[in-house]
Amino acid sequence: MTDVPRRIHIQQHGGLGLIWFIGWLFTIGYAKLGFWAGLFGLFVWPYLLGDHLASGSAG
Repeated sequence: MTDVPRRIHIQQHGGLGLIWFIGWLFTIGYAKLGFWAGLFGLFVWPYLLGDHLASGSAG
């Protein structure tokens, strides 16, 4: 083996995850979801937001 240290290349791709998280928080606040619905919305927030907007109860 050689005594040359290995070089580690770190690449970050966190922008899309941040946008998804902001959208999730927006949905919880806008649709006035409870804790369990908000936790469920962690996985299906586009459905919950669309359902809320389609029902006409915006506001």
